Amino acid sequence: MLNILVVDDEKNIQSLIKDILSDEGHSVSVAGSLTSAKDLIKKEVFDLIFLDVWLPDGDGISLISFIKEHQPNSFIVMISGHANIPIAVQAIKEGAFDFLEKPLSTDTIFAAIEKIEKEIKLRQSLWYYKEKEESQIEIIGNSEKIVQLKKQIEKVAKTNAWVMILGENGTGKELVAKSIHYQSSRKDYPFVDINCAAIPDELFEAEFFGYEKGAFTNAFTRKIGKLELADKGTLFLDEVADMSLPAQAKLLRVLEEKEFSRLGSNTKIKVDLRVISATNKDIQKEVEKGTFRQDLAFRLSVIPLTVPPLRERGEDIILLAEYFIKKFSIENKVEPPILTDEVKITFLNYSWPGNVRELKNLMERIVIFNSGDYVYNKDLPPNMFGKTTAHEEKSIPITIRPLKDAKEELEREMIKKALEVYNKNLKEVAKALDIDLSSLYRKIKQYQLED
Repeated sequence: MLNILVVDDEKNIQSLIKDILSDEGHSVSVAGSLTSAKDLIKKEVFDLIFLDVWLPDGDGISLISFIKEHQPNSFIVMISGHANIPIAVQAIKEGAFDFLEKPLSTDTIFAAIEKIEKEIKLRQSLWYYKEKEESQIEIIGNSEKIVQLKKQIEKVAKTNAWVMILGENGTGKELVAKSIHYQSSRKDYPFVDINCAAIPDELFEAEFFGYEKGAFTNAFTRKIGKLELADKGTLFLDEVADMSLPAQAKLLRVLEEKEFSRLGSNTKIKVDLRVISATNKDIQKEVEKGTFRQDLAFRLSVIPLTVPPLRERGEDIILLAEYFIKKFSIENKVEPPILTDEVKITFLNYSWPGNVRELKNLMERIVIFNSGDYVYNKDLPPNMFGKTTAHEEKSIPITIRPLKDAKEELEREMIKKALEVYNKNLKEVAKALDIDLSSLYRKIKQYQLED
């Protein structure tokens, strides 16, 4: 049910709306002037405000800006007995949701309420997905390079500077772009992504600029382009280095002028957007080869950010693996399997050519297909072991020997690898191995790993 305010100096209008909507379970307050309306708006939150155009102490339209300042999510429905088109247009421009003409009828009021309830449900749905999206953009990792990247993102996000994100496939470039967007002042506006490599030249204008009905064969309805959808928000150009030179020229012109026309229209549309681009290629080499325009490269690369490959952030590998296991276990409603020490060593020794995406996909497969409580080397794909088989540990030959010796050998390898990954920071090593410092000191001495 809605909390509603009726701002009108006519008692019969106040009573009509209040009686009709109170019977439907809505909470309705009334005010007969701008002054009394302002007092109520300061004290209480309203979902909907019916606002008369003419009031004893001023123009009702002048109250819209006050409402937007104090209650930006309230819907405003203007009502007037002297309605005309200019007044209606002005009210909508100022931020009113609808405009009703007196005398009001029960059907008119119900129709307005129905429209607003649908819009509220839509907003709630969008907010839900926005919150869900924001909850999934956390950049996982404590390695030095990732900590530095997070700091750069935080600084860049506060500005409107355009960003070029560089990195290998699968490193998480889109995640970085979303992180910038959702920490910026544009976070309440759209994040529109487009895969530049997937758009043929002949469809470039239709995708980016949109088109009017009848602009070409099969244009049966109007389509809003990516640039217009991203207005006031962020446009993410993924794989931007794969755009053709003709497409680059068209894009550069629009980015410089910040206006364009839909296909089939001469009307200019101005846009205010931030552009974040990404590529797995060396842009300077592409410029030198003549496959990427230098002026576009300068325009897009105001601030370059580099996402490190997973092999350069070894201390994050196990952290990410366990994060993905937990995530996919929750999604699939199963108990998360535990990574054994031998698997952790294999992960730390593996080069991860597919980067975080490869690790993520592997963890999803493990959660879905693993039937036990633990994950062993035998559960991993053979390619993770180089020339050895999936049943062999790369760095430890499998020979028959006492289990105590095998355990100690595995433990020694794990500590040795952890010392390398954490650059002999013993506190970090102890934390990663989940043992106390005194135990770590003793084991380092026991396994002669002092140097």
